[in-house]
Formats: sequence, C-alpha cells, structure tokens
Amino acid sequence: MRISELLKKDSIISHLASRDKKGAIDELSRAAANATPATDQQIATVLMEREQLGSTGIGGGIAIPHGKLENAEDITIGFALSPEGVEYDSLDNKPVHIFFLLLTPENSTGGHLKVLAQISKLLKMDSFKKQLMSAGSVDEIYEIIQAQDEDF
Repeated sequence: MRISELLKKDSIISHLASRDKKGAIDELSRAAANATPATDQQIATVLMEREQLGSTGIGGGIAIPHGKLENAEDITIGFALSPEGVEYDSLDNKPVHIFFLLLTPENSTGGHLKVLAQISKLLKMDSFKKQLMSAGSVDEIYEIIQAQDEDF
C-alpha cells in the first residue's frame, strides 16, 4: 500500500489559514472528515487528546498529528501546507509548515506504525520537503507525494 492510495485530494489543504495549533487541528479535521465516517469534531477531539500527551510537532517545520478513531474503517491520511507557519509547540519551538495527519482504526497498531514510518521516511528527504513548500495547489501537492511514494 502507498501513502498516495490512502490520501484523498479532498483531505489536502494547500494553504492552511490557521496560525495556531487548535485552529490547524480544526482545519485538518474538517478536511479529513471528507474521507472517513467520523465527524470533524470527533477527529479534532482525538487529535487534541494526543497532543496533550506531547506535541506531534517533531521539529524542522513538520507535524504529524495522529490518533486512533473508534469508528474509523480504514487508515486515513490528510495533508496541509502553511507557508506562513503555525505556532504548534514543536519540539524545536519553531513554526510548522508541513502537516501530515494520520487516523487509524483503534485496532490497527501495525498499520499505524507502518504509515508513520513511511511518512517519516518521506519527510527526511530535503528535496521532497522543498517541492512541497513550493507547491501551489492540491493537485500539485498530490502529484509530488505520488512521485515520491513507495510501497510499504
């Protein structure tokens, strides 16, 4: 399975409007709700509960908000870009520009870890991050992710 098979275009935000963590989570949740039976409020609640355990802002301008949903049927991925950056309580205390959201069913530990590992692998590639940051549309973002995507 590939990241691009789990990521739907209507779960991609090419220009995140929010400038704070709560707003970014709410925006990401609304987009992800397009691809899962969960409501945006259910998604936001799960993501904020996870943030209370520790920030998913991993540094380097990247955050991977994630959580497990009781009513999720499949793994769902969302994506957002924030050219201006979001204050996100990141580990390096710097704004976040690239967001990958990950939602998995409650019983999907293996799948959850595989997808997190694949996302992390992609985000270690500087050229990939630069391409994403210069993307101007949802289609362009999707094509960049699809071009770098590998089976896992």
